[in-house]
Parts: sequence; C-alpha cells; structure tokens
Amino acid sequence: MSPLSPPSPVERLFRPRSVTVIGEVAGESLAARVLAALRSGGFRGSVTVVSPAPEPGNGMAAFPDVASLPEAPDLALVDLRGEALAPGLAALAARGAGAAVLLGDASPSVAPLPVIGPRSSGVISPALGLNASLFPRLPAPGALALVCQDRGIAAAVLDHAAGEGIGLSHVVSLGACDGLGFTEVLDWLSRDGATRAVLLEVSRVKDRRGFLSAARAVARGRVVVALRTAPAPRPDPAADVSLPPGIVFAAALRRAGVVDVGGLEDLLDAATTLARPRRMRGDRVIVAAASPALGVLAASAARAAGATLAEPWQEASNALAPLLDGAAAANPLVLPPGAPTGRIGELLARAARSGSADAAIAALAATGDGGAATSAIEALIAAQAAARGLPVIAAVPGGAEAAGLRSRLAAAGIAAFPSLEAAGRALRLLLHERRTRDAARELPPRTVIAVAPDRETVRRLLARAREAGRLTLTEDEAGAALNAYSIPTAPFRVASDPASAAEAARALGFPVVLKIRSPDLPHKTEVGGVVLDLETPDMVRAAAEAMAARVARLAPGARQEGFLVQRQIARAGRQELFLRLGRDPLFGAAIGFGQGGTAAALAGDVAVELPPLNRALANALIARSRIAPLLAGFRDHPAVDLEALRETLVRLAQLAVDFPDVLAVDVNPLAASASGVMALDAWIRITPEPASGTHHLAIAPYPAELERQVTLRNGRAVTLRPIRPEDAEAHAAFFARLSPEDVRFRFFAPIRSLSPEQIARLTQIDYDREMAIIATTGAAGDEQAETLGVVRIIRSGEEGEFAIVVRSDIKGSGLGTELMQAGLAWARASGLRRVTGEVLAENGPMLAFVRRLGFTVTPSGHDPEVMVAVIDLGTEPERQGR
Repeated sequence: MSPLSPPSPVERLFRPRSVTVIGEVAGESLAARVLAALRSGGFRGSVTVVSPAPEPGNGMAAFPDVASLPEAPDLALVDLRGEALAPGLAALAARGAGAAVLLGDASPSVAPLPVIGPRSSGVISPALGLNASLFPRLPAPGALALVCQDRGIAAAVLDHAAGEGIGLSHVVSLGACDGLGFTEVLDWLSRDGATRAVLLEVSRVKDRRGFLSAARAVARGRVVVALRTAPAPRPDPAADVSLPPGIVFAAALRRAGVVDVGGLEDLLDAATTLARPRRMRGDRVIVAAASPALGVLAASAARAAGATLAEPWQEASNALAPLLDGAAAANPLVLPPGAPTGRIGELLARAARSGSADAAIAALAATGDGGAATSAIEALIAAQAAARGLPVIAAVPGGAEAAGLRSRLAAAGIAAFPSLEAAGRALRLLLHERRTRDAARELPPRTVIAVAPDRETVRRLLARAREAGRLTLTEDEAGAALNAYSIPTAPFRVASDPASAAEAARALGFPVVLKIRSPDLPHKTEVGGVVLDLETPDMVRAAAEAMAARVARLAPGARQEGFLVQRQIARAGRQELFLRLGRDPLFGAAIGFGQGGTAAALAGDVAVELPPLNRALANALIARSRIAPLLAGFRDHPAVDLEALRETLVRLAQLAVDFPDVLAVDVNPLAASASGVMALDAWIRITPEPASGTHHLAIAPYPAELERQVTLRNGRAVTLRPIRPEDAEAHAAFFARLSPEDVRFRFFAPIRSLSPEQIARLTQIDYDREMAIIATTGAAGDEQAETLGVVRIIRSGEEGEFAIVVRSDIKGSGLGTELMQAGLAWARASGLRRVTGEVLAENGPMLAFVRRLGFTVTPSGHDPEVMVAVIDLGTEPERQGR
C-alpha cells in the first residue's frame, strides 16, 4: 500500500518473479501438467522444481527439497499428498515463499503461508507469460479477469475465450476456497490497472462480508459479472420462513454493484461482451436487420433486455431514405429486398450520427456470398467508429458460415453472437452497467429514519421463550417485539379459555379475529387456527371451542396456550403485504417484501435486500416488488402511506442488525393503507442460545458506537461520528468551503468541485474496509448540521492509509487532533498494525501536526515532493494537549 510496504502474498501470486513446482513431475501427475504449461507459456521469471525424480529439462533447475532452493519462490505450485503436504508447506513458509497453490485434494488443517485451494487449477497472467495452471494453452493478454472455483467452468470460459479471440488479464482458480479466497483476489483486482472487467463463478463464500466488500470495491470502476453455482440448500422444515437463494444472491450482488447471470451460457456471453468494452449513455437502441423477421426478433430481444427502441426518426429520415429505397425510416431498420448486406452498417452509421440511440443491434444472415460478408463486416466496423463509441452488437444465427462471420467480427472488435437472444443478454449487461453508474450518481436525501428501539424488551421476550423451552415466540410475543421497534400491530388480548376470549372481544370491540395461541403453529390457517368476522361474544365463545378441538385433531403435537383475540381491521382501502426476515446459506440475514396473503407463497413475488437498510434502499426494495404499481393507488384504492412502509422496512432491518439470535421473522399480512401500516400476524424464530456481534450480516452496519460529543478549545461542542450516505449534501457543502490550498493539500491537485460519483464514493463507504469520521455541528440525523472536518482511514490488510482535512475557519481549535485520535482509535480497535499517509513536503503545518501525534516522517522515495508519515499502532501515541 505505502512505498515502505513489502509485496503482499497476493501481489506475489499475481506478479511472481519466481515459481517453484513441488511434486512428482513424471507421467500425467498434476505437477507434470502444470510444469508443462509453465514451459510452454514463456514465463520470463525463474522456474524451479522440487521433486524426488525431477525431469525438468529446458534449463529448469531441479532440487531435492525446498530448503535447497536458491531463493524463496514468490509462487509455489504444490502437488503433495497425504502426510507429505503439511511438512512441505511448513518448509515453504520457513523459506519465505509468498503463496502456494494446492493442486490436489488434500488441505492442511493450518496453513503456515497463504494458499489457494485445494483442488485449484492454478493461476494465469498472460501479460507475464505465466501459465501456472492445469490448462495447456496460455490465453492472449487482455483486460478481462476470471475468478472461479470450478475447474469445468474455468475450462469452458478459457475455451470460449480462445475461440472468440478474447484476451484475459488474469485467471485464478480458487478450488475449494479453504485458503485465500474471493476477498483477497478481488481486493487485488480492484487496484489492477490492466483489468477492466471481471467474471466470477461462485459456489462457496467463506467470508460473506469480505466477499461483498471486495466485490463492491472492484465494481466501483469495473463491470463485474457473477454466476452462482452453489447447490440448492436442503429445505429446513424447522425454519418455516425462507427466501429463494437465487433472489438473495442477486440482491447481495446488486448491493455490491455486480450483475448476476443465470447460467454458463450467460457467463460466456458476458465474456464476449465485456472483452470489447463500450458504454451505453441511455436505454435507446437502434435495430438494423437483414430481413423483416430478423428485425422483429431483434427488437423483441432488445425490449426483453429492458431497452427501448430509439424514436423519433425525423432527424435521421432524410439521411436514411436513400438506403431504404425510399421507404420510411422505422425502427427496426430492415434492408430492402435485394439490397447488399453491407448496407446494414451504413444504416446504423447514419442513424447513430443523429444522436437518437445509445446502442445498436445488427441482425445479419449468412448468405453464402463471401464478398457481401466482407462488405457487411467492414460496414459494421465503420459504423461503430462513426458512432463514437456507440456499442454495436451483432447477431449472426446459423452454422459454419455464420460462425466464420462471427469470428471475423470478433477479430474486428465487435461483439458477435449466434442468436438474437444472446445479443439481447449482451444488451442487458450493458444496460445494467449503465444503470449501476447512474445509481452511483444518485445521492440520497439528508433525512435519516430515526430508529430508537426498546431493545431490553426484546431481550426479555427472547429470554422468556428460551426459559419456557421454546425457540418460537407466540404471536403476542412477536407483536410485542415488533412494537419495541415502533412497528404497529393490531390491538389484541390474550385469553386463556373460550369464556375469557368472549370477554376480551367485548373489551376490544367487534368485529374481531380469533386465533389459536401456539408457539408450534406459524401457519395457523392450515389447521383452522384463525376465524374472522366474529360479531358477538357468543360467536367468539363457540368459535374458540370449535377451534381448540379442530387444532387438537389436525395438529395433535402442537401446544395450545389459549387464544389471541384481535380487533379486525377493515379490508376496504388496504393492501395486504408481507415482510420476511430469513437466513441465506451464503449471505446471512436477508429481508423479503411482497404481496401478502396467499400470494406470499409465490417465490417470484418477493423482492429481497440485505440489512441494514436506509430510506433509499427501502424505497428501492419496494419499487422492485411486483405489487409496487398498486401501492401508488388505482381505481377506488388510494395510495398507501409509502413513508410508513419505508420506515417499517428500516426498523425490521434494524431488528435484524441488533439481534443475531433472531433467525426468522414473518409478518403476513402487513396491512398498508393511506393512514399507515399495521402488522396483523407475526411469527419469530430464535436460536437456542443468545448471540451477539454482526457475523450474521453480509454488510457492515453503521457503527453508532463510535458517535461521541467533544468540546473544542474554544468551548464549541461538536459531534464526531462515522459518515453516512445521507451526509452527501452536507459533504459537498463542506468541500465548497475549503480553501484552494486545503483542497490541493488534501487531493494533491487543484479541484474546483466534486462530481456526484466522487461525493457518493466519499459518503457511501464500507465500514469494514474504511472509516470516515466527520465532525458535525449537530447529532446524527440533524438535517441542518454542517460538516466541519473529516478523517478517513482506508485499510489494506494490517495497514491503513489516512487523510484528514478540517474547514479553514475551524483550524486551531483542536478539532484536527480530536479527529485523528478518533481515527487512530478505530484503526487500533480494528487490528491495524500501523497507519501511513502521504503529505506534500511543502505542507509544513500538517507535517508538524502528525509529528506531534507520534508519526515518523520520511521522504517517500518515489516523489521528492511527497513525505510519508507512519505510526506504529503497537505503541500508544502520546496524546498532546488540545
């Protein structure tokens, strides 16, 4: 990270200067195969072999053991079995090796050095000529990285890349992912300038937080596509509340800015698309086709991808008319009968120059005329150039001749596909990339949904259930837990027998709903445990007696603990929704939302997001549900109170954050109307033992525990707290009040203003990966508060890099010291060993400031105008007076 840091194990893995193969290199062993691949790849570093019977040849040095190696290898490819593996890895660690790739099935209980695998197929870096893998052919250099776990997937992508002329920057086969995993590899790729896009195949994620954090870091500047290959989890009958794993996977990737694909074919299409990067500016598409039917199918594929057909055509009509033999310009553009195929490119070029489209699909046909094919290819190349970066996607259905055309188009830099459906998938990917970029520009409003829960009440409810030997809460207990988080529930009373149920109904007011009270029946309706529209005490008494008998007959093992009498909420003007909190095998806690009642059972009618949530995320979750259009009102139904619904989602997410021992929550139905929301039924399942921490979350929550009040030298009270996405507006205003010199000292360049993307990147941070603590004039959630200063520490392994800036009119008040001490306290608590920062040599006040705090300052070694400040967090820095 800093110029003083030695190369990391992952750096040595991706850019090794020396490679050692360890194992039996004779015959068809894994070590022999990887050695053959190394030989043929043209790797320019040193290659050695440690083998009992070496046959390296070609000048490769062979040694009997690791200790005999002349230098510590950056990368070791290990094919050792059984009891030989552990001492072999220990010897590599003692020799100072960087990392090891485990080719076989064996895995050490404890690895003394960073490893990839077991069952890894190796690593490839074409630019270095490094083919340290089980694949015999070195791919061409390119800008697309592949990170996968399955050897078959890697083989398929590499073969596809070779056939389509796709270059790769890196290939990493993680295998079983017991050692170094997605987190470390994606971290490195996020800083690799040679990689512009990344393909992922994900079967197992051992560190959900690290995976999403690193994926988000890569996706900020690159397109990342992922394919999930994890086997479907076995249904857990005890869980009762589940969310479709594929939908949760998509939600997790969406949160990180990654697009998920549904199958291997989609992944291969993504490789073809991303190997020729073009960016869409909007959703409009031009379609040009060799025949009317191809035009119709191409237009249909574009719409299915989420694009719109470009209109109007007035500005292009005059230019296009001669090419259409006088026919009106329409989209799709169809070649006139007998027109040469090459005219498709001319049509696209002229249409694109009008500026009325953001991408183009060319639907070609193999005609058997080689000259026409050449003309079409040349015209499409010219069209893409004339369109100034407009993505051109070609679809050429057919057999051998069509495949030849696709190869020629691919060689010319145009993404070409064997079907219109595949072209549509490519368009969908480009659209997703554009929408992700646009989303990065969207800054949330300053309003923070305040959540002040009664956590102690929830703790008591959970403890009471465990004391009673239950892992589920009764409906009234679940309702009390929701009430503790300000989620309203319908008024209810608990009754021990039919007579007291009748009295409870009289006190609540009619009509009422009667429910069986049982911790064993989350779905009470299935056994007749719910009766509606009870209008009199006698009706309630009779219904209770019949219900007890019916439940005893249909669910003989279920405990009956009386009845729940609930005031019946009018159905008119309300929508029935559901909320779910569940656990996903890969990504932990997840929240589902959709239409309630019986429709809640439909897997397709659920939108999912990962906690924690804020107003913007809750709003997006609602918008993705199928019922969203109805919530805005229709016919005689008024619009529901969307703000109340957003608040409910945020509060349920906070419950998930606060209580890792809450495994599942099911609220169905949640009645939503113009007057608010109300939970009409709820069920909660918990773990056998109390739990703490945030291990169940894939995304780090806002660290409210870091908020504190300080008093500056001038007596002014300010709040120090972690930055939030809602601070975007205040942060832009803060930057605007910095002096030009302060800006240059902070960013090492004169910057007049920050773009929306930059503001989003500074305020929408990953609290596991970095910390930005701001000083503000108000408490968290104060919409009028001003930002006075900020300290930021970005972690990389056990190091952190700091940056700090304080508003000019606040300098001298001690605020800088307070901020830096708060940042260093976070770094120390997070396990960082040291913090570094670069300071312009001319910035005397800052250099004096960091020295007072205990930093050591030395020249950077790579820039005479820059100094490097370093503090070892193993020693508590002397706290200076404020």
